[in-house]
Amino acid sequence: MYDVVALGESLIDFTPSGRNELGMPLFSQNPGGAPANVLAMHAKLGGRTAFIGKVGQDDFGLFLQCSMEQAGIDCSGLRKDAHVPTTLAFVHLDEKGDRSFTFYRDPGADLRLRQEEVPEALLTCCRMFHFGSVSLTGEPCRSTTIWAAQQAKKAGALISYDPNYRPFLWEREETAKTVILDALPLVDLLKVSEEEMVLLTGKTDLEQGAAQLLAMGPAAVFVTRGEEGVYFQTPAGSGRVAAFDVQAVDTTGAGDAFLGALLAQIQGRGREALSAMTLSQWQLAARIANAAGGLTTTSKGAIPAMPSAEELREYVQRGTLR
Repeated sequence: MYDVVALGESLIDFTPSGRNELGMPLFSQNPGGAPANVLAMHAKLGGRTAFIGKVGQDDFGLFLQCSMEQAGIDCSGLRKDAHVPTTLAFVHLDEKGDRSFTFYRDPGADLRLRQEEVPEALLTCCRMFHFGSVSLTGEPCRSTTIWAAQQAKKAGALISYDPNYRPFLWEREETAKTVILDALPLVDLLKVSEEEMVLLTGKTDLEQGAAQLLAMGPAAVFVTRGEEGVYFQTPAGSGRVAAFDVQAVDTTGAGDAFLGALLAQIQGRGREALSAMTLSQWQLAARIANAAGGLTTTSKGAIPAMPSAEELREYVQRGTLR
């Protein structure tokens, strides 16, 4: 039994890495892709994880496979496309370390994953199944993702979802909203950024926005707010947990580290696992997740920057809150 199986994109994040002698920007090759990042964080905390997705049959694809395997992720569900290259993303950072993305993905191997390429055994033997909306931006991967989530849910898995909205990948904002919201009836635990909550609900009030999302299907909603921490609504109640005071240099992968660590605090299988947790347990889980996300921002890259279980445990005890 796997703790978490995720389906979606594994891609190359080219992150800023200084300048050369002529003053030209340099970029460093890093493993990326939100579902893979979530699995990597969860695996660092001792979970058994597996990835389902597609990369190109190229050096980038091989690099991603090796990186995921080194992070402790089972790649038996990874497929390689001989005709379409691995998707690339260039990360741009502002003075606060906040990032934006430019994708090279038309076409990209991750979008070509077909239903018949998905090992159904991975869907039926996991406690949790995770996906995001990047794999919903085009066919055939969109239909494959929804089908996989349906199969996992039928088998009793808890369904985790992070919209992870990337405007560059959608033709229109309204299309993105429709597609993202259409997936919510399948979902048990939803993680959104505050900006995504506003996009999807039109609400700026946290309580109202989270409640509107809950009414569409999920049992628990977590709204991440960067330096302001996280707000959540769960079956046990709602709450706010402050962020840790860190010196951020690169926020890439912070939300994924948050979610990977959050899922690691959930025991059991299916939606009933969420109902079994008390409010104090949710508050502790959010504190641990905030620490994982915060620590990930203190180094460049996503997976390489994620803390170990020991580092995370120590920081939760000794870190300073904002």
